[in-house]
Amino acid sequence: MKEYVTALEESSGEYVEKHSKFLGFLIPCKSEEEAIAAINAKRKEFWDARHAVYAFILKDGTTRFSDDGEPHGTAGKPVLDILKSSGLKNALIVVVRYFGGILLGTGGLVRAYSAAATAALGACRKTRVTEGDRYSVSVAYGDYDKLMFVLKEAGAQILSADFTDTVDLSFSISSERSDTCLRRIEDAFSSSVLPKNEGKTEIFEKI
Repeated sequence: MKEYVTALEESSGEYVEKHSKFLGFLIPCKSEEEAIAAINAKRKEFWDARHAVYAFILKDGTTRFSDDGEPHGTAGKPVLDILKSSGLKNALIVVVRYFGGILLGTGGLVRAYSAAATAALGACRKTRVTEGDRYSVSVAYGDYDKLMFVLKEAGAQILSADFTDTVDLSFSISSERSDTCLRRIEDAFSSSVLPKNEGKTEIFEKI
């Protein structure tokens, strides 16, 4: 998996042109199905709006966009161009338009949809996504603090902790740091603590 940057969470922005209101929403999505579901949710939420234009880009390079009834090339494509210029992947922009009674013309529509998309991006908090490995491990209560120190120093992210007769941890770490992390655990516990590789995962780091 190649490293990519996406939105940490949904963000929004607004643009008004000649009484028409354009509401822009930037939404993280992991698949085409997830993007379509988010688009339909916005259409349901803003059921009384004239248009719900969208564009999305997935990490595998898949792109889709729709003018949703606006003149060809005036809405979906400009939104897609704004999204491409941001460098984000696994990201969707939906721009909902409430018609204000005045026609904007081709140039006005391009400008308005671009501005709404830009406003949503401007409010975005980004996260860098890299490939990682997920591990599970069990330790005695007396070794918990020591293990947590080792994992923190190695740059691991704790996913869950279950406190029963032992402490059962799940953690993730970037693939490039995995070997170093395992060596540190082995050195610290003389091979008495053995993490189990549970497969690949994604590591999210705020930027």
